[in-house]
Amino acid sequence: MLRLFAIVIGGASLAACAQSTVVSQRSQALASRTASIVPTRTASSPIRTRVAAAHRPHAPRSKAGDVKIASQGVASFYSEEQQTASGEKFDAHELTAAHPTLPFGTRLRVTDVKTGRSVTVRVNDRGPYVPGRIVDVSYSAARSLGMVGKGVANVRLDVVE
Repeated sequence: MLRLFAIVIGGASLAACAQSTVVSQRSQALASRTASIVPTRTASSPIRTRVAAAHRPHAPRSKAGDVKIASQGVASFYSEEQQTASGEKFDAHELTAAHPTLPFGTRLRVTDVKTGRSVTVRVNDRGPYVPGRIVDVSYSAARSLGMVGKGVANVRLDVVE
């Protein structure tokens, strides 16, 4: 039954790939036909471009020694061996974290607001994907925070570096 399921999924994937090639070839042909009809712009015609402002959910630091509060909410931890979004292999023994928006390499101080225990982690993955959570920390970081038994903790995130 499992083999049959794998064959069906594989066939569907191949069919989708073949279909997308046909669609893209038709799109290219239509685009070249349309391009020959549309008059070209001259240098005198105004060109308007929209530039989107970069979204920065966290304020940049004004001084090298400053620490800014990034956010406060629920943290969880993960310990499954997998590839991280940054491309490095996940290691549960390192002090790392997954954050939805901060750049890879950002150092965060994660502080349990109830106990006051804190640990500094490096962002190397994206997540968490559970609504209401703001960060996933590695097993080692969770152990340092004392949240392994609970699974989650209310934390404050401070951008350190």
